[in-house]
Amino acid sequence: MKISNETKVGILTIVALVILIVGFNFLKGKDVFSRSKKIYAVFKELGTLEKSNEVKINGLPIGNVYDKKERDKDVSAVVVTISLTRDINIPKNSVAYISSSLVGSSYIIIERGNSTEMMGDGDTLTTRMETGILGDVKAQMNPTMARIRDVLDSLKETLSGVNGMLNMENKAYLKETLHNLSQASNALNGLLDNKNGALAKTLNNAQAMTESLKNNSADISTTIGNAKKISEKLAALELQPTIDSLNTMISSLKATAAKLNSTDGTLGALMNDRALYDKLNDAILSAEILIDDLRTHPKRYVNLSIFGKKDKTGPLTSPATKDTAAAGN
Repeated sequence: MKISNETKVGILTIVALVILIVGFNFLKGKDVFSRSKKIYAVFKELGTLEKSNEVKINGLPIGNVYDKKERDKDVSAVVVTISLTRDINIPKNSVAYISSSLVGSSYIIIERGNSTEMMGDGDTLTTRMETGILGDVKAQMNPTMARIRDVLDSLKETLSGVNGMLNMENKAYLKETLHNLSQASNALNGLLDNKNGALAKTLNNAQAMTESLKNNSADISTTIGNAKKISEKLAALELQPTIDSLNTMISSLKATAAKLNSTDGTLGALMNDRALYDKLNDAILSAEILIDDLRTHPKRYVNLSIFGKKDKTGPLTSPATKDTAAAGN
């Protein structure tokens, strides 16, 4: 029997459609070739839960999300069909909830109950809402986000006030201030220049001084040692006798000064008694006049003339000058 080309094309088309349907359902997590037990769970919100997402008990995958659809036209809840790929017993008082990972994927977790009655095909699980890690983070972030919003509102009001204050005159002042700040920044950059700045030069000088001290450390140590030796020698000297002699000398000088200041001694009398000083001065002056008169008129005192000529000049009343004394001679 010869098969026509049209028949072959039709058979191939049907086989391709079957393979496509089976592959599509397989990729969606549906078990096409086996009859698996299906149970249901009703959630108010699914989040990122999608078809073919895993269903776990104690961390063990036991099935996947087969389907999800609204419970009513108001979408008050969503009915999730769970296809169990493992033949395990699930107590009827078990509780299911949706958990989310940090990467964003979701899956259903079933917490086993302690009932002796087990879930059958078509039974519905009890559910609860579980915030999970992302929900906890969100709950903790809500107060912080509220504070951030308050800060942003306050910042917005502040900026609005600043914009209101920045009239033309204030803008000119602000522009001048920014220009001055720019100049100060340039001056500071020049000061902090790594090569030519004043700070760099100061640091270089300090480094050179440090290196010089390091190179001359031996000489410095020798000088300090010599100073230490001199200090030790000075400490070893017996200076107390010298100090006692100086004290004795000072006491003697004080006694001598006291005698000079008193009128008991000759020098003290001369220095402190004005009348005695005047009399002594008059006596010295009289002696000087007498000596000058003797030198000027020697004939008055020694008369060697044969004729006995008498000197008729009167005696001196004041010391003679050099010319008068020469004339008398």
